Amino acid sequence: MDLQKDKYIIVEIIPTHSQSTQGFIAQISALKLEGIKLIDRFDYRVEDHFIENPDLKNMIQYDKKSFTYVNNIYFILEKFKQWSKDFPLLIIEDHYTPDYLKELENKKELIYPYLQLEYREDVFNQIMDKYHLQPSNHLVDLLYEAIIYEGNKK
Repeated sequence: MDLQKDKYIIVEIIPTHSQSTQGFIAQISALKLEGIKLIDRFDYRVEDHFIENPDLKNMIQYDKKSFTYVNNIYFILEKFKQWSKDFPLLIIEDHYTPDYLKELENKKELIYPYLQLEYREDVFNQIMDKYHLQPSNHLVDLLYEAIIYEGNKK
């Protein structure tokens, strides 16, 4: 895939458990792109009362006004399926994300090879250092900026 020309989506999910059979998606943030042009963004969360883990609940309290909140734990994935259509998905993590998104037939792959990086626990620190980026709560935005930097190098 050519990230400077093709259509694709960068997606981050935050689940309530590492196994989809024991949890649900608490938040999805995604950017729909055509090359480096932003087409649309998707920022959905479940309402706070669904999240029992206080650490997770606290972790996703940022930028409350920029998210659409839903009162059904299944609605986020259904809405995302409609929104993502058949666009390829560039995912941030390959342990739980594919499992939570298994209902989607979209092609799924890790984003890091496109940035000449490997996934590690500190990959976002590496990205911020490599591309001289400021920290952000929105990991998809950091990845988008990295893709823009990669395109400008060519």
